[in-house]
Formats: sequence, C-alpha cells, structure tokens
Amino acid sequence: MMSHRANRVGEQMKKELGDIISRKIKDPRIGFVTVTDVEVTGDLQQAKVFISVLGDEEQRENTLKGLAKAKGFIRTEIGQRIRLRKTPEITFEFDESVDYGNRIENLLHQLHSDDKPMEKNEEE
Repeated sequence: MMSHRANRVGEQMKKELGDIISRKIKDPRIGFVTVTDVEVTGDLQQAKVFISVLGDEEQRENTLKGLAKAKGFIRTEIGQRIRLRKTPEITFEFDESVDYGNRIENLLHQLHSDDKPMEKNEEE
C-alpha cells in the first residue's frame, strides 16, 4: 500500500513523465505513449510506470525497448524536476486494464446487438 507521500510523488512523476516522453525523447521507436499510472514504493526507491501505447504488438514492443534505453535519461530528468533525495528506480510495464476494458465493452456491445433481434421477434 502506498503512503500519502508516495502517492503524491507518483502523481507528480506521472505528470512529468508524460511531458518528458512526449517532448524530450526523440527515439523513433517510441510511438504515441500515454502514462496511465505510477506506483511508487513506500520508501520512494522504486517506481513502476504503467503505459498504454497506440499501435500493434510490434509497435508496443519497440516502444518498450526505446523507453528501456532512455531510462537513464528519463530518471535524470525526473531528478531535476522533482526535488527528492534519491530518484526512484523506474520500470515500465504495459497497462493491460485499458485493453481489458475495451474487450469487456466489445463483449457488451455484442450481447446488446444479439438481444435486439430477439426483442423484435417477441413483439410479433
């Protein structure tokens, strides 16, 4: 469970990471990335950054490789922007909740569209 301070640091990192990734990093492998969440440990030593990437599986993997290469630069930028004694170690992970939510929404639409013909038949 994250403490209040860790939560605040995570939110600040989320904001700064979005800016750094979109404006500062020039790696062509990195596509359209959205930072969805940042989980910081209670001791502020590690940060798990959840991202969603627009594109296919290959583009997602390339983006993850590009971010892994730029991890040192990103950590340095975070250290300059947020005043902390020690900048957290960053790890990037895909946020599967967006894909999961889209899948559930598609299933609900399919169920809803399957129900409509039955309603018309019942009225006849």
